[in-house]
Amino acid sequence: MDQLNLIKILPKAELHLHIEGSFEPELMFEIAQRNKVSTRFKSVEEVREAYNFHNLQSFLDIYYEGANVLLYEQDFYDLTKAYLKKCHEDHVVHTEIFFDPQTHTTRGVSFETVFKGIHLALTDAKNEWGISSHLIMCFLRHLSEEDAFATLKESLPFKKHIIAVGLDSSELGHPPSKFERVFKAARAEGFLTVAHAGEEGPVPYILEALDLLKVSRIDHGVRSLENDQLIERLVKEKMPLTVCPLSNIKLCVFKNLTDHNLKKMLQRGVKVTINSDDPAYFGGYMNENFIQTAKALNLSSEEIKQLAINSFEASFLDPETKQSWIKKIQGL
Repeated sequence: MDQLNLIKILPKAELHLHIEGSFEPELMFEIAQRNKVSTRFKSVEEVREAYNFHNLQSFLDIYYEGANVLLYEQDFYDLTKAYLKKCHEDHVVHTEIFFDPQTHTTRGVSFETVFKGIHLALTDAKNEWGISSHLIMCFLRHLSEEDAFATLKESLPFKKHIIAVGLDSSELGHPPSKFERVFKAARAEGFLTVAHAGEEGPVPYILEALDLLKVSRIDHGVRSLENDQLIERLVKEKMPLTVCPLSNIKLCVFKNLTDHNLKKMLQRGVKVTINSDDPAYFGGYMNENFIQTAKALNLSSEEIKQLAINSFEASFLDPETKQSWIKKIQGL
């Protein structure tokens, strides 16, 4: 079987996906018109032209601008359902979705509105397509610790439907240690923890996420290869990295996909996974990330299968379900 067909039929789990980052321009325009929200863009083409970023912050500026049109439960449902349709097409059978409540509550949209729209779409996708899912609530690291604590409090009525908390947004200047107390409080409430670290931020940010936030996964983590001791630790602890190759290129973390270090980390035994991050902005959902990465890094069929296996091993699924999917991959 050739690699393209293998990627298409492989069951996959996506572990690093910002639901607000799956907002395609066409849907953005449709919802903006429906809600009578004006934007500075006159056409879908103008939006796509604006998607040429030079770093993380220039991306985030337009990311938050697009989110402004999301006001009602139906908007969050439509956004989430559109992403899940892509999952169905790409044979993503399980997804663990990040959402950023502070992006919306600061605009006067209630936590409940955001949650209900996303949750209903996840339920419908399970019924229609058999896609399982978990929700991960992220704190925006450019905002204050106090703001994060307020968001944690708002989440508590819904915590049985939220498996973990995460940390995203502008990394530089906002180390994980800034949120050590919030994450401790979240763990006390029963949440698992993950955190973005080592995308633009340095190796010490990864160490802080591990030691202070007690994370179950590192999101990105591509700078881990700068430190041999850290790599040894990641392998020993079987600590997953949720890597997002096309995102890394779009945000200039690597100049070209052929320069990406995913294969080197995989060969050293790190539990790396492939994910799409903010696919509407970065030019590709799961299969596109797999296909372009496999081609650029000359991944073997076994390496491609290992990446898919890693995605289930690194997921928050129960052990029995994990093994069921892994056996299916091994049988291909």
